[in-house]
Amino acid sequence: MTTTKTTCAYCGVGCGVLATAQLDGAITIKGDPDHPANHGRLCSKGMALGETLGHEQRLLYPKVRGQRSLWKDATDLVAEKFKNTIANYGPDSVAFYVSGQFLTEDYYVANKLMKGFIGSANIDTNSRLCMSSAVAGHKRAFGADIVPCSYSDLEKADLIVLVGSNLAWCHPVLFQRIQAEREKRGLKLVVIDPRRTVTAEVADLHLPIHPGSDVALFNGLLAELYRRGDYDDRFVAAHTNGLAEALLAAKPCKVQQVAEAIKLDAKLVEEFYNLFAATEKTVTAFSMGVNQSSSGTDKVNAIINCHLLTGRIGVAGAGPFSITGQPNAMGGREVGGMANMLAAHMNIENPKHRDAVQDFWAAPTMAAKPGLKAVELFQAIKDGKVKALWIMATNPVVSMPNSEVVMAALKACPFVVVSDVTANTETANFAHVVLPAKGWGEKDGMVTNSERRLSRQRAFLAPAGEARADWKIISDVATTMGFAGFDYASPSEIFSEFAKLTRVENDGTRQLDLGALAELSQCEYDVLAPYQWGGASPFAEKKFETPDGRARFVATPVKSVAAPVTEALPFILNTGRIRDQWHTMTRTGLAPRLFNHRAEPHIEISPLDAKALGLEDAGLAAIDGVDGGSIVRVLITNAVKPGQVFQPMHWSQPHAARAIANRSTKANVDPISGQPELKAAPVSVTPFKAKWYGYCVSSDRVEMLVAYWSLQPLALGYALECADDGLADDWQSFIASIAKFESGHDEICFVQGANPAQFRCAILRDGKLRFAFLASDQPISVSRHWLGKELGQPLTNPLEILAGRPLQEGRDEGAIVCACMGIGRNTIAKFTTAHPSASLNMVCQETKAGTGCGSCRPEIVRMMLETPQHLQAAE
Repeated sequence: MTTTKTTCAYCGVGCGVLATAQLDGAITIKGDPDHPANHGRLCSKGMALGETLGHEQRLLYPKVRGQRSLWKDATDLVAEKFKNTIANYGPDSVAFYVSGQFLTEDYYVANKLMKGFIGSANIDTNSRLCMSSAVAGHKRAFGADIVPCSYSDLEKADLIVLVGSNLAWCHPVLFQRIQAEREKRGLKLVVIDPRRTVTAEVADLHLPIHPGSDVALFNGLLAELYRRGDYDDRFVAAHTNGLAEALLAAKPCKVQQVAEAIKLDAKLVEEFYNLFAATEKTVTAFSMGVNQSSSGTDKVNAIINCHLLTGRIGVAGAGPFSITGQPNAMGGREVGGMANMLAAHMNIENPKHRDAVQDFWAAPTMAAKPGLKAVELFQAIKDGKVKALWIMATNPVVSMPNSEVVMAALKACPFVVVSDVTANTETANFAHVVLPAKGWGEKDGMVTNSERRLSRQRAFLAPAGEARADWKIISDVATTMGFAGFDYASPSEIFSEFAKLTRVENDGTRQLDLGALAELSQCEYDVLAPYQWGGASPFAEKKFETPDGRARFVATPVKSVAAPVTEALPFILNTGRIRDQWHTMTRTGLAPRLFNHRAEPHIEISPLDAKALGLEDAGLAAIDGVDGGSIVRVLITNAVKPGQVFQPMHWSQPHAARAIANRSTKANVDPISGQPELKAAPVSVTPFKAKWYGYCVSSDRVEMLVAYWSLQPLALGYALECADDGLADDWQSFIASIAKFESGHDEICFVQGANPAQFRCAILRDGKLRFAFLASDQPISVSRHWLGKELGQPLTNPLEILAGRPLQEGRDEGAIVCACMGIGRNTIAKFTTAHPSASLNMVCQETKAGTGCGSCRPEIVRMMLETPQHLQAAE
């Protein structure tokens, strides 16, 4: 057995992972106790990485117009098409759209090719949707994109303010580090979020502000701190500029006026202001709820302004902290992998910087202006201005706002290349050429996490099929186009070149200086330990990268959301992540246990709104925006306020019929960062009136032409939730159309109820269950997890399955709460009912729930506080 130290493929926490190849070929995953980001902890997604490494959905060889191709032929075609397009229409007629899933070396080579050799800055990234507002805010305040904090600051703080971040679900390892400090020494936690998330439920104070009103809240805090005299006048005088303008934009007003603007009780606002004013060691950590806004950059600067006023920056346990969404979004920023950047934190609009990078690369040309950012890029493709597009390691049809426009753009584009690990993404279906890229476990290179710490991703698997590293694919195309300087032999050679570039035109003026790593040998690169540039506190000496060395207050006037609700679209749609899934599920969608907590696309809606609309819990609803919508399951909860709904952004065509959340969002962007508003889209919500609701388990993947379906992988097959607004004319014919039946081996048993919508069916092959289907005229809210466990099991009487109850005592865990340990609500509820005075630690110790990554602990607390009516008895 061989163990490899590598780094997780998911969020920006950048957890260290130990991947061990077993003798039977299986890969076991553990957290790396020596990695400073996680100290051995992993979340449910990270723990399931070993279950996502199969080849069943992999792209294994190049394809040209749907037909298998040789690598050379595919590479020649891509190079020829890009060369001809540039020759005929100029360099700005081509574009790359890349990804925070890239390793730093991949990002570097793509950026070098586009900006220095093609001569256009039309390279942007899905990180534009994630943290570009934070980047813009950092540059306005500090002169450069530098995150001021480290994870250790979270543990040294006396107050942590989480803004627009469901940290317990989206960055569970960081949340557990904070929780450990709370238990140890009473660290205070404030959560600012329109939803009452599981993070908010365990906070000392929750401010459910109105969507989009963050600037008003922090402008009010700035004004109140100044009015009270609770600020560091020496720091402000010696190290900042622009306070007067920021205060003027904040329009100092009473707490009551702020409360009215953000639609909160004034007592909550005042409590927050008092706590912030009284606590010197305060970290304000923010994420997508701040960034994904048409005023995201101003939100970031409104937060930073409050830290500058109080001097709470560059000191241990204090500062504004951007928590990044993707594993290498930071690395992409470092190498200039966005349309408005140069590599190594140099400025694309600075002629001296452009000349320096061009000379370093020995490039024939250099992009002279910023390129098209993500939203405007796809609009330009649709308008015919961009005629050749290469999409790498991302699925914009699902992740971009207004996905109908993205699909129209790709359909209209004369030449589309997609390089990816997955064969059949929604985006790849539009490609003229698809190229197989190495996946996690096969790739080798560098990533940078949210605290500026570089870590190695190391390969421990052979490439799937003919897959190649992204940097190699790009380099081969560049060389075939006739460009020199892309004959790299390894990622270490690319990293060395990038590290040297960070010292160009850098006489100590830029903190991003990796010169110490520029001469690493291959062996030194292979064993490199995590390395943090800028140190734990990059602004400890109060030197900023502005021309005068001072940080800048930025005026942040209050603005409304770009698209307010209307009579026709009266609800505010908030999109985001759930605990156990990642992006568009091309990876997490392969792990059965990651579906056990939330198995279907859904909306969260308040009881008041559900009652007014006639929505039933576990029923279906249609969500519609200006240009499209989806059909999803209904989850009635007090987590959202009346007038608001929440929909996860993960589900797409391979896993659901009509569930892309971004079909309801508009492409309204922040004018500075270009980041789209994905947290406040106006929509309508109406009941979807199904004639029947079904649940199916099958050893084989099932395809249905019905209005609603949602597919979940199981250990030995698949489960499918389904519904339709029309009754089947003949249930037996319907079953025959979706289930493969082998005469002589299969036995079929079915029951037709008096109601035409009531039907149950089981198919056994050689005495073992291989297919079961249950249909009813009402949505079924009881647990059916037990049914999937019966696949492949011998049955003496098929009618037992059709009774709709577990066949054996204890086989039904109910809805899974702890994905790490596979512990369901029924197990937890039985224990808490029998031991009503048990502590959280006792519940976790006895049931094993919450003993993995710990992200389920807030939900366990919720169960403990409720009346013990959690048993989900089967019908």
